[in-house]
Amino acid sequence: MARKNYIWRVKNNIERGFTVQDALVTKAADNVRILSAAMVQKAKSGHPGGAMGAADATTLLFAEFLRFDPDDPEWMGRDRFFMDPGHMSPLLYSELVLTGRLTLDDVKDFRQLGSRTPGHPELDVMLGIENSSGPLGIGHGIALGAAIAERFMVERFGSILEHKTVCLVSDGGLEEEIAYGVGRIAGHLKLSNLIFFYDANQVQLSCKTEDVMSHDFVGQYKAWGFRVIECDGSNIAELRKAFKEAWAEKEKPTLVFGHTTMAKGAVAEDGKSYEGEVSTHGQPLNAAGASTTATVKNLGGNPDDPFQVFDDVKAGFEARAEELRKVVSEWKKAKAAWDAANAEKSATLNEWLSGKAPVLNLSSLPIKEGVATRVTSGTVLGYLAENFHNIICSSADLSNSDNTQAFLNKTGIFRPNDFKGAFVQVGVAELTMGAIMNGIALQKGLFPICATFFVFSDFMKPAIRMAALMGLPVKYVFTHDSFRVGEDGPTHQPIEHETQIRLLEGLTKENGKAEMLVLRPADAFETLAAWEMAFENNDSPTALILTRQVVNTLPGENRYEAAKACRKGAYIVSDNTAAGKNPDLTLVANGSDVLLEHQAAELLRAEGKAVRVVSMISPALFLKQEKAYRDQVLVPWTPVFALSSGLPVLFDRIVGGFGKACGLERFGASAPAGVLEKEFGYVPEAVAAKAKEYLAEFAQNVADFKKVNG
Repeated sequence: MARKNYIWRVKNNIERGFTVQDALVTKAADNVRILSAAMVQKAKSGHPGGAMGAADATTLLFAEFLRFDPDDPEWMGRDRFFMDPGHMSPLLYSELVLTGRLTLDDVKDFRQLGSRTPGHPELDVMLGIENSSGPLGIGHGIALGAAIAERFMVERFGSILEHKTVCLVSDGGLEEEIAYGVGRIAGHLKLSNLIFFYDANQVQLSCKTEDVMSHDFVGQYKAWGFRVIECDGSNIAELRKAFKEAWAEKEKPTLVFGHTTMAKGAVAEDGKSYEGEVSTHGQPLNAAGASTTATVKNLGGNPDDPFQVFDDVKAGFEARAEELRKVVSEWKKAKAAWDAANAEKSATLNEWLSGKAPVLNLSSLPIKEGVATRVTSGTVLGYLAENFHNIICSSADLSNSDNTQAFLNKTGIFRPNDFKGAFVQVGVAELTMGAIMNGIALQKGLFPICATFFVFSDFMKPAIRMAALMGLPVKYVFTHDSFRVGEDGPTHQPIEHETQIRLLEGLTKENGKAEMLVLRPADAFETLAAWEMAFENNDSPTALILTRQVVNTLPGENRYEAAKACRKGAYIVSDNTAAGKNPDLTLVANGSDVLLEHQAAELLRAEGKAVRVVSMISPALFLKQEKAYRDQVLVPWTPVFALSSGLPVLFDRIVGGFGKACGLERFGASAPAGVLEKEFGYVPEAVAAKAKEYLAEFAQNVADFKKVNG
């Protein structure tokens, strides 16, 4: 029946892409609109309007342009389709029904617990979902990172890995500040493999776009170096022409500016059109004043059973799948010939695509002692650049201060049409940098590292959170870790930041691991251990928090071996407690505060006290260890005093009911670091005095407890 009404003409008309009768593409788009409206209505929540408006362009992309393997979602030669506006998930899910990745039962289960169709898309390449999306703007930053990764891979392995990176963007995403960084960097690097489709429907969640912006979008993107193609986003012929030009572009990234219609096809029971209405953006059509039943009927669907795929649309996408299989088969033949001609490169590519992270053994790496931990980190970064060529590094215009310059010195920056290096110069753009790193990490086999001052991690929080949600092994280098930044003053002195970022360590995956690993090493050898741990952590992001100021080596023999215990989150650095006895006091800290506490312990030991010093590089990691180990390090119901350079709450769970955590409960100040240490009480004598005050408090608390509890 389908093939009597329409002809699905499939032919190679450009390098990639197939031609389908316009009427059938429109019918398939109407099918997408029906499914989108129906799933939102059934779930009683969601965003139907945008999905309905962008259906023509997105359906054409899947029907003619995007290259993928119907049988292998992870095929390395596939084009990547990224979502920026995650609220338009009904659109993506409907397209994935047409391509066979999802079922009609899946979309009926939209926004339900445990379904494969959550409210916003969650990374699942096997289902055709290339990125988690939700926070507007982040998605097209991720797409930028993926496009950079493609250029990096093609530079090393050749055109066999060429593909397009296509991203759907919306008004909201391009209003977010990150859009400036994405546009600037993509244009500067001349990423002709990157295509944005701008769903310009003039409607956002609470108002029309004319209420919030009136600038020249076309001029803006042209100024950044984009090719901009305007078209009627509902006209299949115009869209096809635009996408052909975008696919053929060899010099610039492309923005296809599609003028679309919010809630295209939406009507009320009386036939009144609800197209272009703000109310259709973020609620079911029935709640918006329209009627889902009438809309389904208006679009040619069955109001009594809207969850259907039209026969001719189904047949057409099946035909498309067969043609794609031919494309993939030809690619595989070319790949086999490439393998035979490039045996060494082929072996390297296979190793990278296995996803196995570089294995670090830094035991023989020459390092200097008595330096800032950022300096030791720089030594490691230089080693990584020389020895592991699937690592990409970046810094937010701070490479000569966060010591990523050591990596850059061994390679080069990416330049327009030149990706021989391995360093992304993003400029002052932490959020954009974070999103780019996520996109790079989505390319299996690549491991991104990015750096900035710790206080500026504030700009990156949305991207860091998305990395954790997607389980991406991004490595963050955060230097200038405390008030000891000194003269730059409180704007540059992180106080609350360690507690903030460690909140992600408090979230746990189904496998019991933390959603993020955060490490604040205490000396050069713990910094080596931290880098080894970062590359052992291959399913979540890792942050290294490093000092600006010099940190001397902790006491003890063979510090490299001793620091291996960092993998348990904490370990004993020094202890004068007699065998078989409990310590009079245990001091806990991380980073540069560990040596400070050791110095304070020496003062207390001189007074006859048995004092244990514990370095706790990660409280959350320590709390995940077996109870026997935790009790060995921190003896239960004995005095525990923890010191933080930030908020004391960092160690609240560690010290227990009768323990005490101290820290800085104010912003910093502008003065030399040594002056601030004295002012804030971060010198051995002051710490020892606080510890003795605590011991008196502990004794009183124990006495009070016994009095009440007998």
